[in-house]
Amino acid sequence: MPKINLLPKQVAELIAAGEVVERPASVIKELIENSIDAGADDITVEIQHGGITYIRITDNGCGIAREDVPTAFLRHATSKIKTGVDLGSIATLGFRGEALAAVSSVSRVEMFTRVKEEDFGTHYKIEGGEEVLNEETGCPTGTTIIIRDLFYNTPARMKFLKKDVSEANAAAAVADRIALSHPEIAFKLIRDGKQTLNTAGDGKITSAVYSVLGREFSGTLIPVNGELDRITVKGLTCKPISCRPTRNYQFLFLNGRLVRSGTVSAAAEQAYKNSAMIGKFPGFVLYLTVPFDTVDVNVHPAKTEVRFSDEKRIFDAVYHAVKTAISKGDTRPEIKLKQPVFNPFERLKTEEYRQQTIEKPTVAEKIYSKSISFHKSFVPPAFSSPEKPKVIYDNTPKEPIKPPVIPEDKSAVKERVSVDIIREEPEEKPEIRIIGEAFSTYIIAETGSSIYMIDKHAAHERILFNELKKRQSSEVQALLTPVTVTLTPEEYGAVTQNTEILSKAGFEIEDFGNTSVRVYAVPATLTKEDTEALVSELAGSLLKTSRPEIERLEDIYHTVACRAAIKAGNRLSLLEMKKLAERVLGSDDVMYCPHGRPVAFEIKRRELEKQFGRIQ
Repeated sequence: MPKINLLPKQVAELIAAGEVVERPASVIKELIENSIDAGADDITVEIQHGGITYIRITDNGCGIAREDVPTAFLRHATSKIKTGVDLGSIATLGFRGEALAAVSSVSRVEMFTRVKEEDFGTHYKIEGGEEVLNEETGCPTGTTIIIRDLFYNTPARMKFLKKDVSEANAAAAVADRIALSHPEIAFKLIRDGKQTLNTAGDGKITSAVYSVLGREFSGTLIPVNGELDRITVKGLTCKPISCRPTRNYQFLFLNGRLVRSGTVSAAAEQAYKNSAMIGKFPGFVLYLTVPFDTVDVNVHPAKTEVRFSDEKRIFDAVYHAVKTAISKGDTRPEIKLKQPVFNPFERLKTEEYRQQTIEKPTVAEKIYSKSISFHKSFVPPAFSSPEKPKVIYDNTPKEPIKPPVIPEDKSAVKERVSVDIIREEPEEKPEIRIIGEAFSTYIIAETGSSIYMIDKHAAHERILFNELKKRQSSEVQALLTPVTVTLTPEEYGAVTQNTEILSKAGFEIEDFGNTSVRVYAVPATLTKEDTEALVSELAGSLLKTSRPEIERLEDIYHTVACRAAIKAGNRLSLLEMKKLAERVLGSDDVMYCPHGRPVAFEIKRRELEKQFGRIQ
C-alpha cells in the first residue's frame, strides 16, 4: 500500500503554478490585470521570442511599498480581499494572490517598483521561488516587472509550448482584449522590437476598437446604449448585413473583465433574428456593468467564466439594448463602386488642346484605337487660328431679382397655428420614379440623388411578415376540399401538439389518426400553395419544441410570408412596382427579409459620376 507523503513546498508551488501559468499569454494576462488594479493609465508590454525568454510589463500605477515586495511573491498574498465575505462582491480583476507566486516559481523574475510617498524604489529578484536580491534603487512611480526564461526549471512544461510565432500571437490576442476592456488606459505592445499595438487611452470605445480590430470591422459598427434593472449595456455592435460566419468577433466585458457568456451571446443573436442571414453571427464589443453581488467570478481558474444570479435579467437587458441599437443605428446598405483604372477622356483646357500637335495622339485616341476600328480613321480638324477669343465681362452690379410676393392666406395660417405648436410639418420626401425592372427580380427606382435596387421578393416577404406579426393573426381561407397530409411520427407529434399556435397563424388542422392530419383552412394568401408540402415544412420547423411559443409562431409567419410573397420572375406593372418601392423606401422596418438578406441597395449619384469621369 503506497504511503501518503506531504509534498515539499517547492513541488507544491510548481503544481499550483500549472493552474495559473499555462503559457506566456497567461503570464501577461495576470500581470496586466495587476497593473490595472494598481490604477495605471499607461501600460507597456514587451515580449521576445513569443514571451518564452523575455516579458517586460511597465505601468504607472501606485507601485508596491518596499516592505510589501517580498510578501507579494507568497501564495495567497493579496491586497484586494481580506475575508471570505469579500468574495461575494469582487470589484477587482485579481483577488486570489496566486499570480506572482506562480510566475516566480517557474521563471527568473526581476521587479522595479516605487510608491509615490517613497524617495527610493525597490529592486527585487526572485528565481524559482527563491529570493536572490532585495535592494533600494532609483525608479519612477509604478512597477516594472521582467520575466526571463519561463519554465526553465520545468522541462516537461517547456516541451508543450508551441512555436515562438504561435506563442507571440496568443500573447498579442490577450493584450488586444485587455486593451478593448479598458479604453481609458493607453496600451502598447512591443513584439521583438516592433510596436504592434498602440491605443490612445482617451476613454472612447470607438478609438480602442479601431486600434485593436482595424478600420474594416470598426466601420461596420453602430453604438449600443441601454439600461434595465441596474444592468447597464454599452458598446458597439455590427450592422445586420455585416454579420460574420463565426463568433470570433464577439467580445464581452463584465465590470471591466473579459468573460465568456452563452447567455449574452444568445441574447445578442436573438436580437438579430429576422435581420441577419441564417448561419451568420453578429460581431460586437459589449460592456456590461452589473452590481458586484449579482455575479460570481470565482468559477474558473482563468476567471473568464462567470455565473449570474439572474440569467434572465441579463438576457433581457442585452436583448433590448442590441435590438434598440439595430432599429436606430442601421441604415440601408450602399453599393460602393470601384474607382475606374483609367479615364479615357483626357481633361485638357481649351488652349492646351489647340496647341497639341496632330501627330501626338491623345490618351482617348490611344485607348479607342486598340478597341474600335472606325475610330482609327478619325483625324481631329486643324484649327485655322489659335488666337484666343476675347471675353468681355460686365462688372456693373445688378439689382438682384426678387421672387414674386405671394399673398398669404391669413385664415389658413390661423387655422394651423395650434398644429404647428404641437409638431413641425414633416419634410416632403422626394418623389420615387420607377426606371424599370432587371432580370424580372429587381426593381430599379430613382429618388433624390440615389438609385435603389430593390429585391421585390425579399421586400414583399418582409412586408407580409411585419403585417402578420403586427396583427398576431392571419385571414383564413377555407379549402373547398380538405387536404389530408401524412407525416413522419416526429412531425405528426409536432403538429398535433401545436395546433393552437397554427390556428393563430391561420391554419385549421385536425388530427386524422395514423400519423396523418387533415387541413381545412389556410391563411388567405396561401390558397394556391401546395398545402401538403407547406404543412410538412411547418412540421419540420415545429420539431424544435424547446423554443418559446413566440419564436415558433414567428417561424410560421416567416414560412407563410415567404410562400405568399411575389416570386422572382413574376412581372409587375409600373404601378405595382411603385407601390412596393414606396413601401420599402418609406419605412425603416423593411430593410432585411426574415432570412436576413438585404431588401435594397443604394447607389448614390456621386458614385456613378465618378465612374463616368464627371467628378474626381
